[in-house]
Amino acid sequence: MTEAAAEALQLFAWLSPGYPVGAYAYSHGLEAAVEAGDVTGEDSLRAWLSDVCEHGSLRNDLILVAHAHAAAGMACADDLADLNNLALALAPSRELHLETSQQGRSFLDATVGAWPCPALLDLASMLTGPVAYPVAVGAAAGAHGMAIGPVLAAYALAFVQNLVSAALRSAPVGQAAGTRVVAALTPGLVSLAQAALTAGLDDIGSACLRLDLGSFRHETQYSRIFRS
Repeated sequence: MTEAAAEALQLFAWLSPGYPVGAYAYSHGLEAAVEAGDVTGEDSLRAWLSDVCEHGSLRNDLILVAHAHAAAGMACADDLADLNNLALALAPSRELHLETSQQGRSFLDATVGAWPCPALLDLASMLTGPVAYPVAVGAAAGAHGMAIGPVLAAYALAFVQNLVSAALRSAPVGQAAGTRVVAALTPGLVSLAQAALTAGLDDIGSACLRLDLGSFRHETQYSRIFRS
């Protein structure tokens, strides 16, 4: 097996639904959008996800992954800690803060346990509290010397696939429709990943205010199955 193939399998494992980060428990505001009537089927799900990817948290996450990867590759623990503080501060609600910090902490702990390397162990010793998920993924990938391009693309696809999975459980969307949504969004994910390669931290920003407000309302939503 070539080194590139081994790296790809490692990355697939990290971002698979079976990795112990609890991604299945979060909908990133999608459940609130279903409750509000913003997502009612395939077309509205595709539009909602497109906005979240292009104008919301996925774009920000990809920029954070790229910067965490660079900091880890240069063993800049202080820069990584500052980046993590920024990433956590970007969460607009309690639930979305929990979503990123719980998954980030779980990801880092699981990866240190299963795929330890000296660089990752050193960085993990500096990140002892809450860890934002994109920072954890970027830092682990950088510590292992993974190429950043595939990491960004895989992260983006995993993000969309997890939310489509949430839609299958909370919205009137079937598996065939969900697959079409993933296929329709994939070309845009490639563009977002490419743009994140050269984006600076000043490029971070979000315009998905309805999602943010929905995440506040979800905290007291009467019937719900997700933690966000």
